[in-house]
Amino acid sequence: MIPKVYDAPLNDSKKRVEYIMRIFAYCRVSTTEQTAENQVIAIRQKGYEVIDSRIVSETVSGSVEALKREKFKMLINHQLEKEDMLVVLKLDRLGRDNIDVQSTINLLTGKGVKVVCLDLPVADLSSAEGKLMLQMFSAFAEFERNRIRERTKEGLERVKAEGRKLGRPVAKATTLSVQAKKAEGLSQSRTAEVLDLGIATVKRHWNK
Repeated sequence: MIPKVYDAPLNDSKKRVEYIMRIFAYCRVSTTEQTAENQVIAIRQKGYEVIDSRIVSETVSGSVEALKREKFKMLINHQLEKEDMLVVLKLDRLGRDNIDVQSTINLLTGKGVKVVCLDLPVADLSSAEGKLMLQMFSAFAEFERNRIRERTKEGLERVKAEGRKLGRPVAKATTLSVQAKKAEGLSQSRTAEVLDLGIATVKRHWNK
C-alpha cells in the first residue's frame, strides 16, 4: 500500500489533516500499434492508485532523450510539484541510456519529486537503498561517458592513420554554383534567392 503523508508530525497536538500524495504515472510505447493500457494496469496492481487525469502516455522511440519527449517534458515542467510521486513501470521510461536516466532522476529528485520504478529491486529511488542504487547508476553513467570518449578518440586516430581529412567535407558544388552566379553579375542577396541558400552560406563561398 502507498504510505499516507500528513501535514503535521505524529506528535503534533493540533488536529492533523490527512493528505494523500499526488501520484503520476508515465507510460511510453514505441509504436502506434501498442497501447499503454497494460502498463497502467501493472502500476495499479502494485497498489499505486493513479487517477486517469494523472496518467501521461505517449508514443515515442526509446532512443529519444527523456527531455526531448514532448509529453514527458510537459509533465516535468508543468505538472509535477514538490512531494508528488512519479511511477514508471520500467527504467527506460526515464531516459534513453544510463547517462540520460541518471540526469532525469537527478532533475526529478532535485524538484522534490519521489521517483518509483517498478522493475528495480528497490522501487523507491528516494529511499536510502534507492539513493545507493542511484550512486551505482552514477558510476555506470561515468563509465559509459568514458567509453564514449575512448571510442571517439579511437575513431579520430583511425581516421588520421588512414590519411583521411577530419572535419566537414568541402561543399565544392555549392562553391561552384555561387561562383557561377557571381560571374553572371548577380548580387549576393540575389544569388541566395536563386540558389535557395542562406545569405551567410553565399558569403562564405563568395570569394573562394
